[in-house]
Amino acid sequence: MRLGTIVSIGASAVLGIGALLIARLWIPNHGPHPAALQQAPVVAETAVVVAAKPIPWGAKLDGQYLKVIELPVADIPQGAYSNTAQILNQDGGPPIALSAMAQQEPVLASKLSGPGERQTLAALVDPNMRAYTIGVTAVTAGGGHILPGDRVDVVLTRELPLPTNLPVTGAKLLQTVVVLQSVRVLGMDLNANPTSTQPAIASTATLEVNMQDAEKLALASQVGTITLALRRPGSVESTQTRSIMVNDVSGADRRYLGLLLASHRMDELKSGPPRSTTASVSHGGGGASITVVSGDTATDVRVPFESSRSGL
Repeated sequence: MRLGTIVSIGASAVLGIGALLIARLWIPNHGPHPAALQQAPVVAETAVVVAAKPIPWGAKLDGQYLKVIELPVADIPQGAYSNTAQILNQDGGPPIALSAMAQQEPVLASKLSGPGERQTLAALVDPNMRAYTIGVTAVTAGGGHILPGDRVDVVLTRELPLPTNLPVTGAKLLQTVVVLQSVRVLGMDLNANPTSTQPAIASTATLEVNMQDAEKLALASQVGTITLALRRPGSVESTQTRSIMVNDVSGADRRYLGLLLASHRMDELKSGPPRSTTASVSHGGGGASITVVSGDTATDVRVPFESSRSGL
């Protein structure tokens, strides 16, 4: 290798090392002017009590469940506590968790009972609402799959009185109507835990309703059979409904009176010689007037149209 090449390589190495040293010494002292830098905004923080570990529904709070962390003031929810003494040192003793809380979730006053109170169903009722209990069975309560926290529709099935001037015996006129929609279930029997997932057969269901709906439930429980229809989670909308009669279930086009006349005809065949039975129909006034001629007896019966039927 020629001497000139060696000298050139050596000179390049020396210049490279020198450039690195100069850059290292110069850059810290010659960076952007401090006034040109945008100062990061200072976020105000404050102390907040959160769950140190998951808090189950109905747990009596103590130090193991609570800890204090710093959170931005803008992120503090209403009803939060700033220290654990505000929760644990209340007159009457520590409160009870009215709902389950996840780890790191802020502990709020709305999720706790009063000082020293036990977990009661009354604490779960929203303001201006009532807890009303009805009797149910495995069939009328969704086969045991309805749990606290679910929403249901309340359906009533009742027997209507037959027309007094209709010579029919042994027949029933049934009607089904939706009484309430999207009602929150507070408890099934003694289970009021909204986090429960185990289906169970209950004999009572406690529903959250307003005062007027409580009156409807009181009346419905006396006049017929109440059935609960389970809604999917998050479904709260109301659906336009109408009362359902026997002929709606059978899919027949004739009015329910036709079924009653058929029953009457079968009774005649069993009890004696057949007699001719005819019927003439006239419409008007929101219903139909039917004249039934059976043998030498004529009977006028007034039948309302479907649109004129009403439920509770």
